[in-house]
Amino acid sequence: MKSYQDINKETIDRWVEEGWEWGKSISHEDYIKAKNGEWKVFLTPTVAVPIDWLGDLKRKKILGLASGGGQQMPIFNALGATCSVIDYSSKQIESEYNVAKREGYTIEAIEGDMTKKLPFDGETFDIVFHPVSNCYVEDVQHIFNEAYRVLKKGGIFLAGLNNEINYIVDQNEREIVWKMPFNPLQDEKAKEFMVKEDAGMQFSHDMTEQIGGQLKAGFTLVDIYEDTNGFGRLHELNIKSFIATKSIKK
Repeated sequence: MKSYQDINKETIDRWVEEGWEWGKSISHEDYIKAKNGEWKVFLTPTVAVPIDWLGDLKRKKILGLASGGGQQMPIFNALGATCSVIDYSSKQIESEYNVAKREGYTIEAIEGDMTKKLPFDGETFDIVFHPVSNCYVEDVQHIFNEAYRVLKKGGIFLAGLNNEINYIVDQNEREIVWKMPFNPLQDEKAKEFMVKEDAGMQFSHDMTEQIGGQLKAGFTLVDIYEDTNGFGRLHELNIKSFIATKSIKK
């Protein structure tokens, strides 16, 4: 029987092949623009990460945590950082290597499961960049603990997080239909819905888990912003369904 992690790996590989937005690598033109100081990266669907959240990236060591696909790491490389990325999707890792080859730089790109111990020593990175992805993980506390472990003291953890709203409503985003937490490993109806929608195995996480989880890991939260889905009825009503956080390892 396949683990939920392997189900998600196969699902995301298939999405990438089908043209998934978060599997499309940046163009050569965008890479050159970044080298010239014109760039933006995303933790959530539509709001770009504030430039001052990252600061000067020259000679910084950055880990892209579940951040494969050739979207953010090439930008960080163009800005002078040394990048590593771990992602469980073979296709997303392949994209990282393809962009690096095209642009003539090297990257450490590891096909790995973030629900396991990360294959890095403690206090290795200056920044951990973690776009929305822990909705594919049942236990998010482990992720925050590992991010804290691999960051240097003073290091920055940037995370994109789902709130529970997308998991409460129906497909047309008009009615509240799901009881929280949404967990297809515990609720057969939720599992059947995920399979029918070809959505992998996804999990809701509340702010106690996601903000409280970062604090429990040892982080200090220093900034936050919200974002919408970028489409659909909730977006049209400006209902925020994502949160981005900046936290520090002090």
